[in-house]
Amino acid sequence: MRQFDRYMLTQLLTVFAFFSLVLVSVYWVNRAARLFDAIVGDGQSFWVFLELSALTLPNVIRIVLPLSAFAAAVYVAIRLSRDNEMVVLQGVGLSPARMLRPVAVFGLIVALMLAALMHVLMPLSRAQLAERQVQIAENITARLLRAGEFLEPADGIVVYLREITPEGRLLDLFLSDARQDGARVEYNAASALLAPGPQGPVLVMLDGVALIYTSDDRRLTTISFDDLTYDVGSLIGPAGRGTDVRELPTHVLAAAETGMLESLGITLAEARFELMSRHAQPLLAVLTSLIGFTAIFLGQFSRLGAWRQVVGAILALALIQLVSNATAGMALGDAARAGLAFVPVGLGGLVSGLMLLWASGFGRALQQRFGT
Repeated sequence: MRQFDRYMLTQLLTVFAFFSLVLVSVYWVNRAARLFDAIVGDGQSFWVFLELSALTLPNVIRIVLPLSAFAAAVYVAIRLSRDNEMVVLQGVGLSPARMLRPVAVFGLIVALMLAALMHVLMPLSRAQLAERQVQIAENITARLLRAGEFLEPADGIVVYLREITPEGRLLDLFLSDARQDGARVEYNAASALLAPGPQGPVLVMLDGVALIYTSDDRRLTTISFDDLTYDVGSLIGPAGRGTDVRELPTHVLAAAETGMLESLGITLAEARFELMSRHAQPLLAVLTSLIGFTAIFLGQFSRLGAWRQVVGAILALALIQLVSNATAGMALGDAARAGLAFVPVGLGGLVSGLMLLWASGFGRALQQRFGT
């Protein structure tokens, strides 16, 4: 029996690794393509794209692992049935419950991987990703100022400059501001400098002229200046950012108080539900594995394959996900309902238990009793 358990566990882990690699690649390439357009299009380097892509991987892996566990359990069960290995195992007296033991061990291994992601890697990667995105947004030189190009960093704003010197001096600057209804302001400056300001970077224009046109009275006003300060921080968004509850470490969520959470813009219900979810979601990996493997026992052998059992298992998982979405909405509205995060786990356990009971002979007994 130990040899059988090792054989099953090896098969499950091998197929799981294959499906995980394929699904992670598909998810990552899809997200990386959109990220590449956004990052490189804003003038950032390829290394910044690689860094941000790597920081999104933990979230991609979190999504993929339960799917890979389900696919691996279904694939191994179908192969055992197709090669008549399952028939031999049942012939020597192994019940469906006994054959599920290595599947449960496999699910626990996947659950440990998910727990490490949920409690350690995910909060770290999300916090670092958000911080890097703020830094990139504040990189005004890459996003707003590129020599020899007409740029539109915001609606109603057009910027052009001829050259950026190695010292950071901007030569022959043109800036048009048409954000205010009924008025348009155009600035021309021989040179300009970027300087830090209290609300973000400011543009100090030197030796120039400002043209102010008002459409109501069709008046054009010309103002010459030696130096003029223009706030460009508003063009790239606020320097700060809010805190996402998913960025907080688990120990911070466990000890969080209402006052501390309010300062971060997070409600107590969000913090408690996130904490419970980090404990509940890894358990779903065990249940998806058990449901996928047990589903193959439910039907008789067919030359058409086990597609009906697989579709039934997928529908069961879809139902669990719908319940998870519904309970999440309820828990986020009331901190006392944070325990609802475990409702999908309980439902998954009930589904897998009923499937196992049916496969163990209860279903056939009912069929014989009612003559179906």
